[in-house]
Amino acid sequence: MPNNCCEWAITSPLLKKYHDTEWGVPLHDDIKLFEFMTLDTFQAGLSWEIVLKKRDAFYLAFDGFNPKKISKYTPEKIESLLQNKDIIRNKLKINATVNNAQVLLNILEEWDSFDRYLWQFTNHQTIHNKWKSLKEIPSVSPEAEKMSKALKKKGFKFVGPTICYAFMQAAGMVNDHEVTCSRYKEIIALTQ
Repeated sequence: MPNNCCEWAITSPLLKKYHDTEWGVPLHDDIKLFEFMTLDTFQAGLSWEIVLKKRDAFYLAFDGFNPKKISKYTPEKIESLLQNKDIIRNKLKINATVNNAQVLLNILEEWDSFDRYLWQFTNHQTIHNKWKSLKEIPSVSPEAEKMSKALKKKGFKFVGPTICYAFMQAAGMVNDHEVTCSRYKEIIALTQ
């Protein structure tokens, strides 16, 4: 476990664990990428810690983030999700998740891989930034703006540039660990 870590991760054990084990690690599994994108959708307007606390419940409620299953959700299934007290019950975000699963299946027909489609926005490699403090880290980037525009054109919902950038950070498309964080160099080593 890192001794020196990013400022945002020291506020709770849950955030610290996420920071130390997942955040910024390059992700290439289509289902996990869809999970991260979905969780970032639900995080919009809320704290990441709230989403992490409900992550297991989301996994169960959304069939392990399987886009084939989610794409076929009926109005009854959506209503049951709206009644599920263990998840964030936002109708727009739940409907967006079903929509996004359907759009993802279309992307898979064209690209054969959600991974390959998403990573094109960083030229299929991690961008290693060199931030010294949390206040230097931007909330968007040109790459996130391009990803957002492309995803919206495909039909995705809740994929503004800020959500896309948070997703890129989480999925290791950008290394936004602070340079003093011990995970910064570990992520660089993972991408060599």
